[in-house]
Amino acid sequence: MKNQALLFLVNLISYIKVERIDMSDLRDTKPWWKQLWPWLLISGPAVAIIGCSITIWLAINLYADKPVREGVIAHGLKVERVIK
Repeated sequence: MKNQALLFLVNLISYIKVERIDMSDLRDTKPWWKQLWPWLLISGPAVAIIGCSITIWLAINLYADKPVREGVIAHGLKVERVIK
C-alpha cells in the first residue's frame, strides 16, 4: 500500500513538473505589421469607409437637390406648373 501511494505521488509530481523553456528555443515571430492577417482584417472596414466617403461626396456635390425653377410650385414630391 505504501509503495502504491509513493508511486502515485512520484507520478503526480512528474506530471505537475513544468519544463523550463529556453528563450533560444522559441521561434522568431514577425511584428504585427509584417504579417498578413492584420491587414486582411483591416482591409474590409477600410474599403467600406472609402466607399462611404465617395458616396457622401457624390451625393453632396453631384446629386444635391437642385432649386425649383421659376413658375413651378413644389408640393412634397409633386411639382406643379403655375399657369398665369
